[in-house]
Amino acid sequence: MSFCDDTLLCNFPKCRTKLSGFAWVTACSHAFCDQHGSGEFSRSPAICPACSSALSGKLDIVRTELSPSEEYKAMVLAGLRPDVILDISARALAFWSYQVHQERMFQEYSLSRAEAQLKQMDKVVTQQNQSREVELSGMRGEIASLKKVMEEYKRKYSEVSERLMERNRQYQKLQGLYDSLRLRNMVVGAGDRDMLPQPGRNDYNIGVARQGTPQRSPQFLSVAPGGDGRFFSCLEADGAKNFFQYSSPARERGRPYINKH
Repeated sequence: MSFCDDTLLCNFPKCRTKLSGFAWVTACSHAFCDQHGSGEFSRSPAICPACSSALSGKLDIVRTELSPSEEYKAMVLAGLRPDVILDISARALAFWSYQVHQERMFQEYSLSRAEAQLKQMDKVVTQQNQSREVELSGMRGEIASLKKVMEEYKRKYSEVSERLMERNRQYQKLQGLYDSLRLRNMVVGAGDRDMLPQPGRNDYNIGVARQGTPQRSPQFLSVAPGGDGRFFSCLEADGAKNFFQYSSPARERGRPYINKH
């Protein structure tokens, strides 16, 4: 607030609103809004809320109109000597100057507090940034190590994939060989079943063949090209048996039994 400003502020610490209408002014050069002045100065003894000064005098607290009428302005200083008028004006200007100075001091104090808080916040932010940088550096290291691990897993995955593809190719090849062998065995088995003799038909053919085949007489086979010894031989066991059955029974009974040890 400067001298050109035409509005004062309430000096109550938690108010700081612009004064309008009526205001409460004190002998300690403080001004309060009508709301807080009525509440604070209704108690006895009255104490200034801004500087805690005791206000026990009759004119230590005055409720004044901030925008007086023209009639009031014309009559308030009428009849007073010029030195009295000047003294009243000087005191009024001193009150205004004090308000301006207090407002400037308050603004500077608020600015200093804001700067202190800003510095404190800068320190906190700097510390947090440093801690975040440390955390980020650690996380970057972890990310780098995880990338290495991921690359290793990718390499292993590619190797396993190649092995799996190779095993799949081998499996497909073995499956094809197995299918071809199974198909060949099926074809061979079907051919063997077709070539097997049928029971009824084969017995009939064998019987017919035996009935149509005449019994042949045994043949003499020489042991050596110029030898005289000859043996009876036949092509079938039954023919030989029939041939040797012609020996006389009496001769067989007269043959002595020789026990060979």
